[in-house]
Amino acid sequence: MSTSTSSSTPQRSAVTVNGMAIHVEQQGSGKPLVLLHGGIIPDCFGPNVAALAAGRHIIAPHLQAHGHTPDVDRPLRAETLADDVAALVRQLGLGKVDVLGYSFGAGVALRLALQHPDVVDRLVLVSAPMKRSGFFPEVRAAFDNMAAGAAQVGAQLAQSPFAATYPKVDWVNLFRKMGELTRRDYDLSAQVAALKTPTQLIYADADAISLEHIAEFYKALGGGQRDAGLDGSLRSPSRLAIIPGTTHYSILGTTAVADIARGFLAT
Repeated sequence: MSTSTSSSTPQRSAVTVNGMAIHVEQQGSGKPLVLLHGGIIPDCFGPNVAALAAGRHIIAPHLQAHGHTPDVDRPLRAETLADDVAALVRQLGLGKVDVLGYSFGAGVALRLALQHPDVVDRLVLVSAPMKRSGFFPEVRAAFDNMAAGAAQVGAQLAQSPFAATYPKVDWVNLFRKMGELTRRDYDLSAQVAALKTPTQLIYADADAISLEHIAEFYKALGGGQRDAGLDGSLRSPSRLAIIPGTTHYSILGTTAVADIARGFLAT
């Protein structure tokens, strides 16, 4: 389904899915592209939203307990969040959509493609591993300590000007649940190797994920296996991009991600 809205002013609504009122922002027109945000901060895509909305119908939900979507009595799990997104896509009558996820949202996007292949056409994953060990050790250590520090960090954030943007968020609860999620081990290597969805991987050149794992992820998708030939006919349908001069936390600061994604999604 193609829906026309203003490319600069998102239309906001609450859509009830799996007993939860999911906050959804939509703008632009064309083939649907679902954006799945990173952890804690839903409005993380910066200038990439407008760049993508110039030619696509953007659907940007706030995931459970984030932003303007309230929490419900269940833990945060990529598997159940992916089910929420699939149900949302079906309820909105969007048909098969492209999906772009960043960090935490990329983990949900990957699960969405694995669990609901009938919903996803093309997949763009920004700064996310296919297994927890793909993160650098210091990142995993921070994840391990997140739940224990939730009371202090959450209380501080609740008093910050930023909290006024999302007045209904329980920040202590959110950090606790995110801590519980991020310290769970996982390895999706086997499932990724069987994934049929064309996938674009995008990373910073100084990301939170190791270069060794980035190469491993791309190879699991069928990339980097051999020379593609003079005409490129032997290359994988999936792609890898590394954006220079960026980190896991600054990669969305320019439209570089949107530029790469548009080229991939247009093929």
